[in-house]
Amino acid sequence: MPFYNACCIDMLIICGDVKLMTRESLCDTVHDVLQCYDFEGSLVTCERLGNGHINDTFLAVYDGGVCKKYTVQQINTVVFKNPDELMENIFRVTSFLAEKINKNRCDGLSETITIVKNKNGELYTRGKNGSCWRVFTFIDDAVSFDAVRNQDDFYNALYTFGTFQYLLADFPAATLHETICGFHDTPRRFHTFVNAVQADACRRVSSVKTEIDFFLAHEADMSVYADAYAHGELPLRVTHNDAKLNNVLLDAATEKGVCVIDLDTVMPGFAGFDFGDCIRFGASTGSEDETDLSKISFDEALFEAGARGFIDGCRASLTARECELLPFGAKLMTLESGMRFLTDYLEGDVYFKINKQSHNLDRCRTQIKLVQDFEQKEKSLCKIIKKII
Repeated sequence: MPFYNACCIDMLIICGDVKLMTRESLCDTVHDVLQCYDFEGSLVTCERLGNGHINDTFLAVYDGGVCKKYTVQQINTVVFKNPDELMENIFRVTSFLAEKINKNRCDGLSETITIVKNKNGELYTRGKNGSCWRVFTFIDDAVSFDAVRNQDDFYNALYTFGTFQYLLADFPAATLHETICGFHDTPRRFHTFVNAVQADACRRVSSVKTEIDFFLAHEADMSVYADAYAHGELPLRVTHNDAKLNNVLLDAATEKGVCVIDLDTVMPGFAGFDFGDCIRFGASTGSEDETDLSKISFDEALFEAGARGFIDGCRASLTARECELLPFGAKLMTLESGMRFLTDYLEGDVYFKINKQSHNLDRCRTQIKLVQDFEQKEKSLCKIIKKII
């Protein structure tokens, strides 16, 4: 049995149930899964990797004379209920990207994640306990950040997401599966939120009336993008739908964009959603779960750096209406994220990982503060976009 790092988690969500797992049983599960792949050499280590909200990820290192590394990830089938459709989306998009990158060698996206098929030629593997696992080749000499260090980082990250949009501009977006039904259907998210308030399953509504009233007062904002699409003003595109700083890899030496990762939510959407999520996450002056709200605001300099990066990366592939709605995309994604955090809090914290009872509520409050700050700076942010384009 290979050595497994002690930071491996002791609790996994598997097929809808929370099951306590000892380090030994987790080692057995991962080890069994790895036996389903044709890796050269011997497994040296398998360590916990990253800190994502949804999936659990490990780095497997093999030594067969040449060290080879693989990202081994359990698919959270509570969130992603159809792993076949999920993996088909990722395989089709990454194969398309690889062909474009190899043909054009375009600046801004030097590679894409690569799925490793198992011995049966399948895109993922089922463990004996019913859990689902997939393997990717590990991308070396690349880094990701949970927070923006400077404007150059932010420009490079959004340039990479913009290039992602550009390369997939002629991919038939409508042919992709919805891995999470209505993921960025904000009017639908609002309806779910209202239902959660009415159900009050965990008896938490009375303590968060201020937050609830904030989202109820913004009901009209929730349908701006949906209405624009219904009126034929926006094209449907392949979008990442969870675009944030730590879902893009930068070259460790040059700090230029290398690859967009975590493609579980890649599906049809709008360019403003990816831009908005990047801005929501990266142009905030504080962390997503900061409890001191005086530290939270939209950094206009970072907004401009990110906007320049995204628009440059898209290489004039965006329509005039898409560009016009980019600032509102930042507001909408912030509203939606805050509403999702509050919905999860009201429903008992069943979706996002938390490390304290108020975690989702803290996240919700930072998003509310960002929206409030955005509304004060909206005219200035719109001028920035007009200046760039």
